[in-house]
Amino acid sequence: MALSMESGFSIGSCFKAPNPPVLISASPKKINFTLRRRSKSLLFRVSAVSYKEFAESALEETRKRIVLEPSHLQEKYSSMTGLDGKTELRMLAFKSSKIRLLRSMAIENETMQVFDFAGFMEPEYDTPIFCANFFTSANVNIVVLDLNPLHQLTDQTDYQEKYYNKIMSIYHKYAETFPWGGKLTGESIKFFSPLVMWTRFSSSQEKHKALFSAFLEYYQAWLEMTIQVREEMEPSQVRANCEAQHKYLTWRAQKDPGHGLLKRLVGEEKAMELLRDFLFNGVDELGTKTFIDYFPEYQTEDGTVNDKRSIIGKSYETRPWDLTGQFIG
Repeated sequence: MALSMESGFSIGSCFKAPNPPVLISASPKKINFTLRRRSKSLLFRVSAVSYKEFAESALEETRKRIVLEPSHLQEKYSSMTGLDGKTELRMLAFKSSKIRLLRSMAIENETMQVFDFAGFMEPEYDTPIFCANFFTSANVNIVVLDLNPLHQLTDQTDYQEKYYNKIMSIYHKYAETFPWGGKLTGESIKFFSPLVMWTRFSSSQEKHKALFSAFLEYYQAWLEMTIQVREEMEPSQVRANCEAQHKYLTWRAQKDPGHGLLKRLVGEEKAMELLRDFLFNGVDELGTKTFIDYFPEYQTEDGTVNDKRSIIGKSYETRPWDLTGQFIG
């Protein structure tokens, strides 16, 4: 479960239940948020911010264009209840002839909502990875929305030209509503594209409607890519795609900041299972390289992985791409 791969933000810091005065609720049919006064406190308590419509709308858009079928993961993972007996985890998992895994996880209790929606292609296709990670607590919403590049982007690569340059207008449409969310570490920036929406905001009806709109536009752009992309016939390129996705999954499974929250909710064993078998499924199937194989700079003297949040690279307080999508650091 992810918010950002290395945003510098810890989900756990927002997991503490704040003092309430306002209940924020949403109908599953309409993004229609209402506020009910609970006390004179100035803090807010989230009771239910449903991201159900986000997943349902994405799946509806998908079924209009392609044939989806349940993934084998759907039978294994559908729902869980947290150790507290109150937190609900709900999962969806689908696939198609081109999409290896289209999956969703929603977590909710009285103090927070988490939504994690992602799409991974079969190795024969080099389409970016769809990534939507939303977190809502009493006082803040944290959003990462992107088409994560399968292959690392440099100034003007063919990959960036193929997938990003023509759709930068989607980012610009929402840039004012959702400004850059603050420090993002250099070691994770390579996993993001110039389209990335990394932002924080306080809950409001207008913001959540805008977020829903942005989510669908980003998803529709990704879905169109999956439909238009041609199957790669060159074995060496298929292997390169497979390794690139495995590298991405290996990073996410090891460094995902949601690990701590999952551990508190369902215990370490189930948390690791969800990370490796559901959220970042493929990390144990698409390759045999380890985290240290891909990222040797994280190896400690005793051979283990340095789990510090950031050990290399600069942090970006402002957006490191220009208006055309070129990386300027």
